[in-house]
Amino acid sequence: MWPLYAAGFTTAFGAHAIAANLGGFTSLLVLGALLAVYDGAEVLLKPVFGSLADRIGARPVLLGGLVAFALASAVYVVADSPGWLWVARSGQGVAASAFSPAASALVARLNPAAKRGRAFGSYGFYKSIGYTLGPLLGGVLVWAGGLRLLFVVLTALGAAVALWALLAVPAVPPLPRARQTILDLARRVTDPAFLGPTAALAAATAALSVGVGFLPVSGRAAGLDPIATGAAVSVLAACAALVQPWAGRALDNKRLTTRAGLTAGLVLTALGLAAATLPGLVGVLAGAALIGIGTGVITPLGFAALAASTPAARLGQTMGAAELGRELGDAGGPLLVAAIAAATSLSLGFAVLATLIAIGATVAIRVRDHSNEG
Repeated sequence: MWPLYAAGFTTAFGAHAIAANLGGFTSLLVLGALLAVYDGAEVLLKPVFGSLADRIGARPVLLGGLVAFALASAVYVVADSPGWLWVARSGQGVAASAFSPAASALVARLNPAAKRGRAFGSYGFYKSIGYTLGPLLGGVLVWAGGLRLLFVVLTALGAAVALWALLAVPAVPPLPRARQTILDLARRVTDPAFLGPTAALAAATAALSVGVGFLPVSGRAAGLDPIATGAAVSVLAACAALVQPWAGRALDNKRLTTRAGLTAGLVLTALGLAAATLPGLVGVLAGAALIGIGTGVITPLGFAALAASTPAARLGQTMGAAELGRELGDAGGPLLVAAIAAATSLSLGFAVLATLIAIGATVAIRVRDHSNEG
């Protein structure tokens, strides 16, 4: 499992380390385009590579993606020019689209159902560590040796994790699959067993992105210095990282059900966004902590629920489609809050997203109550 956790760390660290440190090397317009190139590749290709993992096996897709990530990073190390930065960033996005859903599928395949909550909790923990260290460690590397040094480290990281996975991750052969039509696929992705966890994961990612992006803005507007606002984002990331293993263990030990956990996570996330509307440091810290805890509960439970409801032969496709849902939440949440903030205020943007997530939690509670009555 450890190389899979390292793969999760690699995709998170690579995405945020570069994204957080590109601003000093290009204009805002080019920065936005470079970020969109990476995210666009993930939106388009994660379901494709997830399906490929089902067809040929998740391990080859994992290894190929990690090797491609190292090679794409090496492009900028060798060329070190703005034009080749586009090639490197695009290649990294394509590579991450391959090894990210493959790693999630392997986490499910290599663990029995009774241990998947803990496994996905640990996987999410190390991804959160990557998200946390990316901007900080990436900034140190750029300060010490420029953008090229950061790409050197990413090249080495991708190559090392690929070699580790080659030596340690067992071969998991693809399973026989019944023929699937477009109608069959449509039924699967519209089934509540898929839509519920995926919608919760998308909501969690939307709130997480909004918290990371806009809580510092709220803090600066309240007169807080950069150290205080940076600490608030660290609180969010730390809470999300620490809660995920606990939530996974609670699911495996039957102390928490999937539906109750997802509902509680959505409620906590909504409360965090609502708390972010409070003025000053109290609002920023309360919002960060509650959003982090809520999303930390949702993430391992959502993926474990998807794994439990998916035929083993289709795990890659399901994980790829779920990752697509998360990417849409990652983009949609900040866009919604930014649009509302531009027209009215940032507090109203937080409040609207909190309301939408609270509605989702209410729907989940009503569905659960209806199910219990039946």
